[in-house]
Amino acid sequence: MSFWSAMVSTTVRPIAIFPSSGVWQSNRLRKSPRAVRCARCSRREKAVACRAANSRARASLRSVRLPMNRRILLTSALAASIAATMIPASRADALELPSIQALAEAFRSPDAHLQAMFRAALLNTTKQAQYAADGTAYVKTGDIPAEWLRDSSAQVRPYLFFAKEDPAVAKLLRAIIARHAHYLTIDPYANAFALDYRVWEQKYELDSLCYPIILAWTYWKTAGDASIFDATMESALTKALETMEREQDHARSSSYTHKEIPGGGKGNPVAYTGMIWTGFRPSDDACVYNYLIPSEMMAVVALGDLEDIFREVYRNVLKSERAKSLRSEVQDGIQQFGIVFTPNYGYVYAYEVDGLAHSVLMDDANIPSLLGAPYLGYTKPDALVYRNTRRFLLSKNDPYYYAGTNARGIGSAHTPDGYVWPLSLLMQGMTATSDGERRAVLKELLDSDPGDRLLHESFDPNNPAKFTRVDFGWPNALFSEFVMTSFGGRTPLPQGDTSDLEFRGE
Repeated sequence: MSFWSAMVSTTVRPIAIFPSSGVWQSNRLRKSPRAVRCARCSRREKAVACRAANSRARASLRSVRLPMNRRILLTSALAASIAATMIPASRADALELPSIQALAEAFRSPDAHLQAMFRAALLNTTKQAQYAADGTAYVKTGDIPAEWLRDSSAQVRPYLFFAKEDPAVAKLLRAIIARHAHYLTIDPYANAFALDYRVWEQKYELDSLCYPIILAWTYWKTAGDASIFDATMESALTKALETMEREQDHARSSSYTHKEIPGGGKGNPVAYTGMIWTGFRPSDDACVYNYLIPSEMMAVVALGDLEDIFREVYRNVLKSERAKSLRSEVQDGIQQFGIVFTPNYGYVYAYEVDGLAHSVLMDDANIPSLLGAPYLGYTKPDALVYRNTRRFLLSKNDPYYYAGTNARGIGSAHTPDGYVWPLSLLMQGMTATSDGERRAVLKELLDSDPGDRLLHESFDPNNPAKFTRVDFGWPNALFSEFVMTSFGGRTPLPQGDTSDLEFRGE
């Protein structure tokens, strides 16, 4: 059966459509004075969210004002020079992508609600992306006028399925990858940028280096197009590699500081483990212990991709070997320091460690997450330590696991207590080994719809009309990928190979 036939004939258990009043409730929440824009992160959410994050995840953090260092001054100058060559973006309406629009129109399901949500989710990124005059493409995260390296990579990931057959999709992906290359050369420590290339946030997150590498590698392998790997991209990839190498010994080798990080902006003490230090989680919240295991897992995958790119495309044996060596050291660090014993679950992956016998046992919905390790390509769903970890994460023993009448899943320190993130439900569904679990997750995702046929950042599992982020592109893109691969017959995108690595058992 062809993919198109499979999509048209998909059968999913019918689920009731939310009444039109859900839209009114959504609008009411959006206008409510309680749904305010957070002063710390600029996200539109209830003010209690960041109070919860401060009290629970960063109780020990001390905010200090730090002078702008020389590297940031250089960053601003470089961004200004690039911005000077630009004119406003060439379009603000939805992009025309024939294959994407054709699939949205052709998709049929007995469940009208699923049909509507899939179409809205698949087309969502066409409304967030726009071309700039320099030939690159900018993808805003949603209701925040900035582009996150992480979010934008995820927002266009489903379009990789069509890169080979649709020139318009391939052009868009090349333009986004080219902009990522500029971002990494401007400031490899920044996690988000404005349309004019100026740094929006400089929260150093290891995953922000990994996402562009994996996107570029996956495009190359999917489309068979190596034209993205020009001199600018080589410089960007080299900067990413150098940054990861430097942050292996953060205390001695790095000058990076941030006012939200304790210890004078340098972080709590850590031991050398071979892993890569990171300041912030993919939720944009500061780490408690700065070896963030899900991000280390993602780095192992990204470094394997980087090794491949340097060897096969740039023919640079030295850089390829550097990436290979770093990958091995990070993997050894994860297996030695990132696995802890629990009485009820056996050996599990910790969320954060410091190499000094301290760890945080939890998960956060933002990806990379421990739950999503197989989705990242790091491990297999049936691997023993991952299975143990998954049982722990999807239980009341995970401090961020919440259950309500409409859904049960993992939340985040960044949003109100009790709120479940669709991202965590999607990771549960995409790492599930049974069709029953995947269908149960699909129902919870459909039930989370407040009436606008979109997924949001987080929601109250007892009342989905209460949610955060009016417009959040990431989960909608991931939802379309979930439907295509789990129910539409589409083969998952290629991933880096970790079969050569050693993994600990019990």
